[in-house]
Amino acid sequence: MTFPLFTTTFQLNPKNTILVVYNSFFKTLSKFQHPIKNLKCHFRKKKVKTTFSMFPLRTITKLKFRLTAKLDMKDTSQIENAIELISNNYTPLTTDCKKDLTNACRLVSLKKTTIIEKEGQFSDKLYFIISGCVRAFYYKEDREITDWFAFENDFICSNNSFYQNIPSKHNFELLEPTTFLEITREVIFDLIDKHHCFERLGRIAVTKTMLHLQQRIVSIQFETAQQKFENLINVRRDIIQRVPLTHIASYLGITLETLSRIRNPKNRI
Repeated sequence: MTFPLFTTTFQLNPKNTILVVYNSFFKTLSKFQHPIKNLKCHFRKKKVKTTFSMFPLRTITKLKFRLTAKLDMKDTSQIENAIELISNNYTPLTTDCKKDLTNACRLVSLKKTTIIEKEGQFSDKLYFIISGCVRAFYYKEDREITDWFAFENDFICSNNSFYQNIPSKHNFELLEPTTFLEITREVIFDLIDKHHCFERLGRIAVTKTMLHLQQRIVSIQFETAQQKFENLINVRRDIIQRVPLTHIASYLGITLETLSRIRNPKNRI
């Protein structure tokens, strides 16, 4: 007799108890309309093999099914390392705070050019960049205007949408393969209420963003194109190698031709 094979995903808690079996599996089983008997699970590394029997109501035929599923088990080592970076670079976090944050945030790795947030959507997530680069931009008369860059050890979110619960005006694009922590607004506010050190982290992160914005305003209002470019290079020396010149020119508020002349003194008039 040929035995059917089902593939699905189990989400397990630390005690290896099955919490969720996706609907696609139950939908398939429902077609048989028979009770499930003798359910057994065998765990080995990151796979679970499940054997069970289904007994038809009017026959003694015994059908056996094998279910092979990948476990959705959370690998926390990379998350813990990222949280240590936050604790070292911003403000020390207590052990309990680190533990709560590890359990509550999500580790995400996505490929280059992925849009993780879109204009018009409501944003309730904060991102901490572990590796890679994110560009924030908006559209004006069908042109992309680059407004912000985030690199390793930076936080980024759509501020107006995150704090005021209004549609975002920005798009977030990954300029490199990027790995980041994703933390929801609900989790952040819960951690602020629970841990004083996390509240301090929030103040420091917001202050850093405000100082960056203030410097950006001064740059736009008072600096020449040459000064803008030199100051950007002083802050982020590898930006030319990591960000397309078109986006850099847009961020500085100058044309691509002007940026080319600045970078190559021989081309200056």
